Amino acid sequence: MRLVNVGNIKIGQGNPLVLIAGPCVIESEASCLEAAKKLKDITHKLNIPFIFKSSFDKANRLSLDSYRGPGLRRGLEILEKVKQKLKVPILSDIHCQKEVDAAKKVLDIVQIPAFLCRQTDIVIAAAKTGKIVNIKKGQFLAPQDILPIIRKIESTGNKKILITERGVSFGYNNLVSDLRSLAIMREFGYPVIYDATHSIQLPGGRGSCSGGGREFVAGLSRAAVAFGCDGLFLEVHPQPDKALCDAANMISLTELEKLLKQIKKIEGILL
Repeated sequence: MRLVNVGNIKIGQGNPLVLIAGPCVIESEASCLEAAKKLKDITHKLNIPFIFKSSFDKANRLSLDSYRGPGLRRGLEILEKVKQKLKVPILSDIHCQKEVDAAKKVLDIVQIPAFLCRQTDIVIAAAKTGKIVNIKKGQFLAPQDILPIIRKIESTGNKKILITERGVSFGYNNLVSDLRSLAIMREFGYPVIYDATHSIQLPGGRGSCSGGGREFVAGLSRAAVAFGCDGLFLEVHPQPDKALCDAANMISLTELEKLLKQIKKIEGILL
């Protein structure tokens, strides 16, 4: 497996489990900085490598009325402030090629959203930045289907790749996790992240927006770490029920700290 370096953080090859976490979408500069600061404090206390995640635009919402975020320019300004003030790496997702040039100036990891993971032009554009590319495996893909996408990125000479599992479609308005995918995708030679909060989403479960079952996040996270993954991806909010996006599947900071303590114990057994 290739080692992927994000600043001083090493992902893969038996290095400590990394946490990618933050609110689903930027709601305001103040709330984004507050969440990032609290996440950094928790992970520092527990000695867990931390990468901050939040979206500047949620372009793939089901409803026209859904909150999308502050947009590219303002969103990147806020993420830049988080990066500079807190000295943490930043991950966010892009939704079209025209966002790439601006995003690469701020982001340490460029994320390809699950719904766009097969879109060759955006994958190639992200790869050509030379940044780490995180492929969110589409919920419509088998784990084996991720290999051709990896090859697209590698074709540019970029071999800084992360793969993230976020559940697979199971009938209508439901997702299920097949943890075998973690082992299958690791065989492709790159670190694999498990996204527990999107894996319990209920797409369209609330009619015009997604539902979710956050009560399953902790159990699935523990199972994924025990099965074998290189990091966890968790969307976290100070007050999940009041979140403007993905409220049903985000967890609170209090829940996160409790879960990370359990994860550390599991990781300690495996090392």
